[in-house]
Amino acid sequence: STLQLWLTFAPVADKTAAYFHISLEMVNWLSVVYLLISIPFGLVATWVLDTVGLRCAVILSAWLNMTGGIIRMFSVLKFLSLGSQSYWYLFIGQCLCALAQPLIIFSPTKLAALWFPDHQRATANMIASMSNPLGILIANVVSPALVPEGKHIPLMLGVYAVPAVTACALATVGIHEKVPPTPPSASATNSTSQPFLTGLKMLLRNKPYIILAVCFGGGIGMFTCFSALLEQILCEKGYSNEFAGLNGALFTVCGLLGAFLLGLYVDRTRKFIESTKICFCLSALASIVFAVVSSPLH
Repeated sequence: STLQLWLTFAPVADKTAAYFHISLEMVNWLSVVYLLISIPFGLVATWVLDTVGLRCAVILSAWLNMTGGIIRMFSVLKFLSLGSQSYWYLFIGQCLCALAQPLIIFSPTKLAALWFPDHQRATANMIASMSNPLGILIANVVSPALVPEGKHIPLMLGVYAVPAVTACALATVGIHEKVPPTPPSASATNSTSQPFLTGLKMLLRNKPYIILAVCFGGGIGMFTCFSALLEQILCEKGYSNEFAGLNGALFTVCGLLGAFLLGLYVDRTRKFIESTKICFCLSALASIVFAVVSSPLH
């Protein structure tokens, strides 16, 4: 649900700009604000998961996401007569949803560590993490289908608010325990993690970790750019919103399939380093090909 709300407007950026009488740059800020907020709040989310616990983090994320989704709907309610102020309700709603994103994105690793034995953690983490690109897939497919014309923007916001409300209700009512009654492994019983600030200092002094973080951050950056701007890149060349959304959906489907197969592979072989290097090389090659094909010369 969080990722759906993040990229609600990206596949229909041109129609959103026309409906609210704003520029494409302002539409892009509805996606970019997620990244800006995630940088400082990511540290807070890590602290919340380590100290308050997984249950509270997930419930807090669900409430922030639902509140943001509802506030976004205020921008299209005619009786409020917001006029030029309607965009800021969208923006505030996106900001609240952005606060929820780090909490839910960082949760799969904690979930796998607490609730699964060692030999199942990579697969459990992979399955939980796949829900994030699944939300992007849904946004790329559903947004163009719901908004053939700008006047359907209110319908789209209402449809996306439903999963957010549902997820909030399920998280609030359905999650009862911080940890399983019986620890799945010895490592889950006896945590060796450092205090938050101590662990952060250790990570910043760890050269292999810094290299991995930079590489992973670059990959996330490329994925974000493709997801948020693909519609504007393709529609400028004459393609429809539906075609751009389909490309974004295929982009995500291939990632889901690759993540599933790779998760099973590394769980059995433990070849994490080799798999990571191959994936980064293939990603770089694909980005170069896309840049060449989409250049003005073509």
